[in-house]
Amino acid sequence: MNETEALSSHLRTVAVEAALAVAPDLRAAFRSRMDVQFKRDEHDPVTEHDRRAEERIRHALLGKVPDSTVVGEEGGRLEGSGRISWYVDPIDGTANFAHGLAFFCTAIGAVLDGRPVAAAVVDPIAGHIFSADLSGARLGDRPLVSTGTAQESRALLITGFPNSRELASGDPESAARFAGLVSRYGTVRRTGSAALTLAHVAAGWSDAALGTTVNAWDVCAAQLLVGQAGGTYVPFGGDPGWDQPCYLAHTRDLLPTALREFTDWYTTRAAGTDR
Repeated sequence: MNETEALSSHLRTVAVEAALAVAPDLRAAFRSRMDVQFKRDEHDPVTEHDRRAEERIRHALLGKVPDSTVVGEEGGRLEGSGRISWYVDPIDGTANFAHGLAFFCTAIGAVLDGRPVAAAVVDPIAGHIFSADLSGARLGDRPLVSTGTAQESRALLITGFPNSRELASGDPESAARFAGLVSRYGTVRRTGSAALTLAHVAAGWSDAALGTTVNAWDVCAAQLLVGQAGGTYVPFGGDPGWDQPCYLAHTRDLLPTALREFTDWYTTRAAGTDR
């Protein structure tokens, strides 16, 4: 194991410990009465538990890697002097959490020199601990292998497209493109948590995932899980790099013809909008 791999392994351990530190509080708060506020609009909720969990995670990360940068969904960017940047989503799937739907997670990813190298995605209700470093991906202590069906007509796709803002844009193609995915995939679901959805792709519980309005903290950890489990993660829709606002992901077995057609259309549409 070289120096980078050893550091990656250490960062995975730190990420898992930080995510697990807030899991008991999230389980205790789940399906309780809570104050829900909104950021951009009614589709973008936040609770006191998001803010409290992020603060605790930030302290845990800086306690182990004190010179690192922490980028959180709620607290913004806290700049450090070191090479490590953490991307933290304390509750990915806040709307689910606030409504009592058990599909949300805590996601923590570590980036070294511009590359995700360690990840933790913890589902506090199911008790699933997904993690990855440069040696591979795991569910608990078991290696993850992203396998599934090869045919889209039999596959399970999870997507958040189109969301309310995309529909509000008035582009008639949005609904038609979603209908096309529904007709070509065996099953299509909308789950509301990009990080947990991608963890399910890494585990082979979903064959494919498609997102078009995500942030870096949504996907930093989970994309490493998919790749290290042998699946495919493709960022698109923005400047080159891992933190683009759109993604498609799938198991190593799937032939994603419809998804590739979608990304070609979406990229072309975005380029036309920019002109």
